[in-house]
Amino acid sequence: MTVQQAAPRATPGRSQGPLPALLVCLTVVTGLVDAFSYLSLGHVFVANMTGNVVFLGLALSGVGAVSIAASTLAVVAFAVGAAVGGRWASGREVHRGHLLAAATSIQAAIVLGAAVIASTAGTQGSAAQLTLIGLLALAMGGQNAAVRRLAVPDLTTTVLTLTVTGLVADSTSSSVRVRRVISVLSMLAGALAGGLLLRWASPAAPLWLAGALLVACAATARAAAGRAGAAAWQ
Repeated sequence: MTVQQAAPRATPGRSQGPLPALLVCLTVVTGLVDAFSYLSLGHVFVANMTGNVVFLGLALSGVGAVSIAASTLAVVAFAVGAAVGGRWASGREVHRGHLLAAATSIQAAIVLGAAVIASTAGTQGSAAQLTLIGLLALAMGGQNAAVRRLAVPDLTTTVLTLTVTGLVADSTSSSVRVRRVISVLSMLAGALAGGLLLRWASPAAPLWLAGALLVACAATARAAAGRAGAAAWQ
């Protein structure tokens, strides 16, 4: 019988190598895909499940013109992605760089597939919207599971509530504060870029950029894990 190990706890003193920079990239991806989903798929998030739970409550109350199907699908698909990603990651004792490379490669394939759908089928029909919501929420659930396994402090890539709280409530070092500020600003940058791309480029542009960032992240993580000295942050 295989015993699955729990995700490692975030240890501030642990060497992280290039992981913080790569997770900042994933935080930008979160801003991009959530900007796309909220503005193009009927006011639903694919990464921020807190918002979707609130939206689902509004939908059930019959106010706010929020879709019960869209909110429910986002939560369920995200949970499936997190469950599959968590089981896959916990069963592998590999270098964290290789783990991130594999996870982002899979995520990139899903996001780029969604970009193809958005480019060809558009984002107006209910079938296309639900398909895109399901795919993107699945990808973001997997991202959350992988990031949890990596256990880099203050870089969750999708949830900023505790990050902002810690920024103003905790007495921490300047390096920790800088990391938290960067996390907030990177998601802001992703959302800003997503909004601008939707306004001035094409409906699928945020997804194409998100997919490109994921491919770059995967390639960088794989290369970094193969370099001399990579054992220091495994």
